[in-house]
Amino acid sequence: MVFKDNFDVLENARTLFFVGIGGISMSSIAFVFKSKGYIVSGSDRAQNDMTRKLMRAGITVHHGHDAANVHGADAVIYTGAVNEQNPEIAEAKRLGLPLVYRADALGYMMKKYETRIGVSGSHGKSTCTAMISHVLIASGKEPTVMCGAETAEMGGAYRVGEKEDFVFEACEYKDSFLGFFPTVSVVLNIDLDHTDYFTGGLAQIKASFRKYAEIALAEENGIVVSNGDDENTVSALAGLPVTTFGINSAADFAARNISYEGGYAEFDIFAHGSFFCHTRLSVPGEHNIYNALAAAASCAHAGVSAEDIALRLADFTGLSRRFEKKGSVGGAEVYIDYAHHPKELSAAVSAARKLCAGKLLCVFEPHTYSRTYSLFEEFAGSFAGADKIYFVDIYAAREVNTYGVSSEALAKATPSGEYASSYADAAEKLRAEAGTGDIILVLGAGTVNEVAALLVQ
Repeated sequence: MVFKDNFDVLENARTLFFVGIGGISMSSIAFVFKSKGYIVSGSDRAQNDMTRKLMRAGITVHHGHDAANVHGADAVIYTGAVNEQNPEIAEAKRLGLPLVYRADALGYMMKKYETRIGVSGSHGKSTCTAMISHVLIASGKEPTVMCGAETAEMGGAYRVGEKEDFVFEACEYKDSFLGFFPTVSVVLNIDLDHTDYFTGGLAQIKASFRKYAEIALAEENGIVVSNGDDENTVSALAGLPVTTFGINSAADFAARNISYEGGYAEFDIFAHGSFFCHTRLSVPGEHNIYNALAAAASCAHAGVSAEDIALRLADFTGLSRRFEKKGSVGGAEVYIDYAHHPKELSAAVSAARKLCAGKLLCVFEPHTYSRTYSLFEEFAGSFAGADKIYFVDIYAAREVNTYGVSSEALAKATPSGEYASSYADAAEKLRAEAGTGDIILVLGAGTVNEVAALLVQ
């Protein structure tokens, strides 16, 4: 089912059907193809905010999957979240319709651009993609952008620009990023994740990231921008000519003289040993220093001046569900964050702790049984600095629970952890505890953001 090198299908097709069109990435690809003159339709299992947005744009969306939906399509684009038993996939195969994997459709799209910046990493991809995009846009460039989260600046998760620059999020799941064509391969970090696919563990993951980096190095003037402080990244890319960024290493793009005010970092950036610029971030946490350094190196390569990079890093204010403030309740400020890996949780909790004058209260929805099982001990230890953590049931996504893992067990294993039986139960418990100066941090990649809605409604 994998379509990679031959782009004739998408070049000649006029009518495209998207299986799983309501996802953040699939919807963005659908919008961009529509902007290029294609007739676009699709399906998803249920109506959501994104399917409604697609329909408002004149795209037909079927709620539920049915074989008849693909009739009349020239090609069918599908996401990794669906399998061959899906009736639309099965019918497309029966009819002999070309099946195009989501990542390969994105690969086709990006080949038409001169500079292609692909942001990979186990954590931080969406934020760094949005940060690079903001620097380019605010500096007068017109990039096309495919991000994994929505931004107010773009009015969504995508942007159609001119032909010069293409910025995209490069996800490693199922080796999707190996179907892309970056001229700048950004590697933010590498961690054990997606163990349902990477059954070979960290060694397999590192090998995939190395292959991704090598794609850019095969391009004329291609570069790799990689984290010089991340041990897994350094070992995975050993021997490759890379442009490094870091705080603790003698990196090519290094943050020095770092200070914090109210949880927000201010620092100098040195490039190849010389002063480059000084900036102060408007997004909290040490992890965003790394994102900023990766953005600085990438944007400098794309021709943005040091002055513009400093200014635009400073006025970047984040994106949807990435430490996003949603309101307040009982004097406590309520934030939501997409963190769903132990490293991401630790970073979000650390950033919140720096901002918090009172208690730090968390609710977390683990994402997938395989990840919760494989990283159980790491999850239990990732909330240092939080005063209370409520765990709601695991968000199954594409999985069934063959692992015997549960949020009740995770709550018992976590200091200050407690199980909440539903979103409403979690909201009630948090509302009862919230006080002036506290922060409530709602964490997870599923629909746990509904807890924040219940709190601030």
